[in-house]
Amino acid sequence: MTGFPILSLMLAVPMAGAIACLFSGANTARWIALAATLANLVLGIVLWTQFDQSTSAPQWQFTEYAPIFGRFAWALGIDGIALMLIVLTVFLMPICIGASWEAIEKRVGEYMAAFLFMEVLMIGVFTAQDIFLFYIMFEAGLIPMYLIIGIWGGVDRIYASYKFFLYTLFGSVLMLIAMLWMVHEAGSTSIPVLMNYDFDPHAQTWLFLAFFASFAVKMPMWPVHTWLPDAHVQAPTAGSVILAGVLLKMGGYGFIRFSLPMFPEASAQLAWLVFGLSMVAVVYTSLIALVQSDMKKLIAYSSVAHMAIVMVGLFAFNQQGLEGAMMVMLGHGLVAAALFLCVGIIYDRLHTREIARYGGLAENMPKYALFFLLFTMASVGLPGTSNFVGELLALMGVYQVSSLVAIVSTTGIILGAAYMLYLYRRVAYGPLDKEDVAAMPDLSAREILLVAPIAAAVLWMGVYPESFIAPMRADVASLVARIDRAKPEGDARLTAGKPVAKAAHGHDGHGAPAGHGAEPAAEHAVPGEAH
Repeated sequence: MTGFPILSLMLAVPMAGAIACLFSGANTARWIALAATLANLVLGIVLWTQFDQSTSAPQWQFTEYAPIFGRFAWALGIDGIALMLIVLTVFLMPICIGASWEAIEKRVGEYMAAFLFMEVLMIGVFTAQDIFLFYIMFEAGLIPMYLIIGIWGGVDRIYASYKFFLYTLFGSVLMLIAMLWMVHEAGSTSIPVLMNYDFDPHAQTWLFLAFFASFAVKMPMWPVHTWLPDAHVQAPTAGSVILAGVLLKMGGYGFIRFSLPMFPEASAQLAWLVFGLSMVAVVYTSLIALVQSDMKKLIAYSSVAHMAIVMVGLFAFNQQGLEGAMMVMLGHGLVAAALFLCVGIIYDRLHTREIARYGGLAENMPKYALFFLLFTMASVGLPGTSNFVGELLALMGVYQVSSLVAIVSTTGIILGAAYMLYLYRRVAYGPLDKEDVAAMPDLSAREILLVAPIAAAVLWMGVYPESFIAPMRADVASLVARIDRAKPEGDARLTAGKPVAKAAHGHDGHGAPAGHGAEPAAEHAVPGEAH
């Protein structure tokens, strides 16, 4: 694949599909959108199979570089972390189109175009190697999601869409100011160069907080999570699927790509803040989920709790924690998407999300009950399913840092079992005593085609997680080597004191191991200077 611009092609295919959808009839637009997303899925599989996972491979692969004007450049490239998130994106997009096939009846062409445009921007976020290109993709992703909620959403869609837009936009203004200062300071807009640049520790604190304002909202972290339940409840089913499956992961990706490697001292110094907010989020949002009467709100609050486990894994500053955080992001992307699909399937039949309106679905919808049970148990973290591996690794990683954080995070998993099993019992079991519920048909062939691939992926990730961890391992090791110098020992992370820097033995001047992580600066030396 050397020299072939596969990343640009993966951006061009859905963009061409989006333009075609705008000028097509409803049925034609559906088929164009499905064809474009399936084509990108094939390209994503090619990307995965061609990715070099060996320890001697360069960190950044499939790189493309073309100067545009000034320091701004069309610079693309991926590492193993970005690869896994791209694969998750292209896997879920055809499922979103299929979920909208019958549910969306008005302005179908515009709807499909919005989804395809969003796919362009999501892949753009994960492939951008120019900091301003990343910012454009990151922020522009708000626009199609804002339209999807605001035009095709529920009764209170206008309120939810404005809240979503304003929350996520505010923090990003601070991030842009920080980016401008960083480019002026480092003299480069190249993300690989900036990842290995040693910013002044005093400046790092302010830079970290500026990026934190944007990424924390996107995750979302408590207490800036309140936009998420409203957005999920009002969004159409496919909107909730892609919001939970991919858009929330942009915040975690931002921490991995920017906050940790660029501001390691500030990340270590402010880890107590992340741990404190995450501990509150795990317990508080789990308790809120336990008392919800709306299925979508329950799953939305569970997403906040799961993302809190991602955060404690990231700030554990060790290999297990970081790999666990990535696996939780991937596993949650699949499971939360599947749960929102399950809610959408019965909503299409009864047009209500109230848990009390259902009951006894295992009798007249056994196929649905089986899939719903699998995804419920995966959300709980049953061994053999996707979430178990990530949560175990993340908790093992953070336990090495603080037993308190690990114990509190584990209570969130226990509460997760409580609210998810309680939801399943009320929906699937009990007497089938409501006539309209008893008349609901089981899964159609189209609906089975939507949920079966996710079920297979959930089991695959749970049974053979190595296939997902292996592409990321060397990149996580490079990140750990970069941040290891700033890592304080044990529970010292929970104090606000300045961490004691540790010498990085056997590393290059930037704290990266000689083989894998040392590549970026050298590889991008010319583009960095050209910027």
